[in-house]
Amino acid sequence: MDSRSWNDLSADDKLASRLDRWRNPGTPFASAQAHAEYKARVDRIIAAVELRQPDRVPVCLNIGYWPATVAGMTAREAMTDPIRAGRAWVDFNLRFQPDGAVPPLPGANSAQMLEALDYRLYSWPGHGVAEDASFQYNEQEWMRAEEYDHLISDTSDFLLRVYLPRAVGAFAGFARLPSLLDFTELPFVWGHMVAWGSSEMTQSLERLTAAARAAGEWAPAIFSTFGELTARGFPGYYQAMCKAPFDILSDTLRGTRGMMIDMYRRPEKVVAACERLVPVVLDWVFKRERDLTTPVIMLPLHKGADGFMSDEQFRTFYWPSLRAVLLGLIDEGMVPLCFAEGRFSSRLEMIMDLPRGRTVWAFDQTDMVRAKETIGRIACIQGNVPLSLIHAGSPGEVVEYTRRLIDTAGEGGGYILDVGASPDDGAEDNLKAMIDTARQYGIY
Repeated sequence: MDSRSWNDLSADDKLASRLDRWRNPGTPFASAQAHAEYKARVDRIIAAVELRQPDRVPVCLNIGYWPATVAGMTAREAMTDPIRAGRAWVDFNLRFQPDGAVPPLPGANSAQMLEALDYRLYSWPGHGVAEDASFQYNEQEWMRAEEYDHLISDTSDFLLRVYLPRAVGAFAGFARLPSLLDFTELPFVWGHMVAWGSSEMTQSLERLTAAARAAGEWAPAIFSTFGELTARGFPGYYQAMCKAPFDILSDTLRGTRGMMIDMYRRPEKVVAACERLVPVVLDWVFKRERDLTTPVIMLPLHKGADGFMSDEQFRTFYWPSLRAVLLGLIDEGMVPLCFAEGRFSSRLEMIMDLPRGRTVWAFDQTDMVRAKETIGRIACIQGNVPLSLIHAGSPGEVVEYTRRLIDTAGEGGGYILDVGASPDDGAEDNLKAMIDTARQYGIY
């Protein structure tokens, strides 16, 4: 990079710098062949993102616990034995040879850490769901309707002293903390510190320490997996995630029912909260950017799907703040990867108001003919191989579907092959048939 400071660079210059880092991660490769394969895979993905024709259709897989399943592990074992889990994910990549590495997270997360935290937002394998089941969200109103003003006026204070004590048991002691402004005047400091000596706070600190210890024991095994995958020639596709502001509100704050009511009873509060969360979401990513070797940032999109809200509600509540987040990421040289879960067929024209060649839209059940004709004109599109086909189809049916998909979505470039959603298992022959079709038929 030239001698100008980062803030002086244009969005294009920042992207060029991030792409160069992606191409040249500074990791020793296992062999010259692995190095060559790494560069070919990165360049293949970048060409698709930039709406150019790569040498062939790239394959990036949004996979859940399937690597553990292939290795004969339960999902619970993947979350409690990071060494075995790391090996399972490396073996899965070596076996199926995707262009973007299938990462061990979030599947191989630390159950010990979550249990020490008393993390209540989700159930996970062996903790609320069966040991061979995937994690599940525990839907409820973790934020009350009358708390919008607190969230909007002082987001961090609300999260620390109200939301987290409800949603994560280890933070219970923080509910009684007074304002941090106590530290600005000497006479008030004692009152603040007394709260830190309460029995509730002592228990919270002990639980947080236990969770941190569990995370520290887990992290070396899992994060070494990322380095090994790179060394073997598999570039990371995305390494960080954030969310649409509306989804933060409706998923893990107000809940679906609460948010549906709020759009009618307090629409101005919903809009104001979404706007307030835009810089919070962006800062969530920017604080991690030094650790990222890829510019791609995943955003799983939930409540903006067809059927959750009308088109007018999407224009009012969902898209403006999501678009602001996407533009904020793009301005920093990042590439948002929007995972449009469910169907987004009625949203395709609305989401086109973005810079060309700077986003990726991964579709689950969206009409890919219309997607190519609309958002596909300004963004790379990805996905759409149905999980039902991967689970219950035949290899021949998978090949036929994948060929049609490549003909439609892959015409002229700008397409990445992927499953529609995130499978925890399936027919291995079908997954192989899908990938092989891209290698043999998806050549430009």
